[in-house]
Amino acid sequence: MATVLERDTVQGGQPSIPATEPHPKPERLPLGPIKTVHVFWLAGMSCDGCTVAVAGATNPGIEGLLLGIVPTMPQVILHHTVLSVEAGEAFIQPFKDAWEGRLQDPYVIVAEGSIADERIAARTGGYFSAMGTEVLSEGGQSCPVPSAEWISRLAPGAAATIAIGTCATWGGVPSAAGNPTGAMSLMDFLGKDYRSAFGLPVINIPGCAPQGDNFTETVFAILLFLQGLGPLPAFDELGRPAWLFTETVHRGCNRAGYYEEGVFAKNYGDPECLIELGCWGPVVNCNIVKRGAMNHMGGCMEAGGVCIACTMPGFPDKFSPFYKEPPGGMISTAMSRGTGAVIRRARRLSNRHANSEVRWDKLNAVPSGWANVKGASPTLKMMEFFYKKWQFWGAKAPGRPKGTEDRFWGVDRPGTSADYLDDSSAREDARDGR
Repeated sequence: MATVLERDTVQGGQPSIPATEPHPKPERLPLGPIKTVHVFWLAGMSCDGCTVAVAGATNPGIEGLLLGIVPTMPQVILHHTVLSVEAGEAFIQPFKDAWEGRLQDPYVIVAEGSIADERIAARTGGYFSAMGTEVLSEGGQSCPVPSAEWISRLAPGAAATIAIGTCATWGGVPSAAGNPTGAMSLMDFLGKDYRSAFGLPVINIPGCAPQGDNFTETVFAILLFLQGLGPLPAFDELGRPAWLFTETVHRGCNRAGYYEEGVFAKNYGDPECLIELGCWGPVVNCNIVKRGAMNHMGGCMEAGGVCIACTMPGFPDKFSPFYKEPPGGMISTAMSRGTGAVIRRARRLSNRHANSEVRWDKLNAVPSGWANVKGASPTLKMMEFFYKKWQFWGAKAPGRPKGTEDRFWGVDRPGTSADYLDDSSAREDARDGR
């Protein structure tokens, strides 16, 4: 049976990849303890934004893993085209050792960027994305090795295979309609039946760019599992960390209260809900508003931007055009305005009720020097009467029984605190505790 590792050559000696499924490898590595683990970071059709995001992770950060100082965690040896010190053959050699089984330690592969169909480029003697060169043709010509080929070589023996960023997890922008590369996700490339050497399917951490903490937190959980010190983390049906991507953006958004009350932003910079400006938050699985972009700060809606659904498998085609109100949003916002108008006004009354001391209610005056705050209106007083009856229905109201309440200045005596200070009888009352 032909596999990815059986290569044909075409014009210019470039490789042609006839299949997209890796050669099956039945061996399974033993579970921990692991002292050292290699991480091979492979870049496909990518902008390197995922690398930047992970480098900025803080909780946990990557420094502890690279230095091997995190308790119970193995030391991570990172092979990265940007962050590695080695270059040339010295950089490529560990990749070859892992492929040929000479690497003594287990390894994990991380794919950044979508995987192009290199067969398309090979027809004209080219390639889309590659790393390193090898002598592949009979004439001894040195040719670039496509990133897709490295994934095919390394994926069967990897302890875990992780796709980072929306390009690697779902295909992303490089696989959008009209693309000439046939780009696809890592999961599409390896197929449904793929399992790592530890029996794990592809793990997906989407985002464009993803939150660095989402990646490092997931890696920590996986390494604990590989060490035999913890259970396999919970992943959803698409291989996403379930504890990070179960809830929608809207449920955690600090603007969601405006949606409930039917109030929507008209311009960028407005504090209200952004649905009518093109936000897809109610249907997008992402924790950006809860975790922030970096170090629990920032994030799309926090910074005033709409959610364009960059973590979703349908991105970008199913969410285009950006910055236009979604068709479903037109229906939901109309319904929200109808119910929100009632809710908003009822809450304003409740807010005024809670924004007043009991003393002020009885005096019908607010002694604020900041503004002329009016006392309760007849409508508010009526609402407070029925509200209090309902609030304490079947419960005991706070305070003393009726008729035994403590006096306080201003209810049974006219005047102000200044009058009180000049009132000798009042001073005697205060001294005697009356």
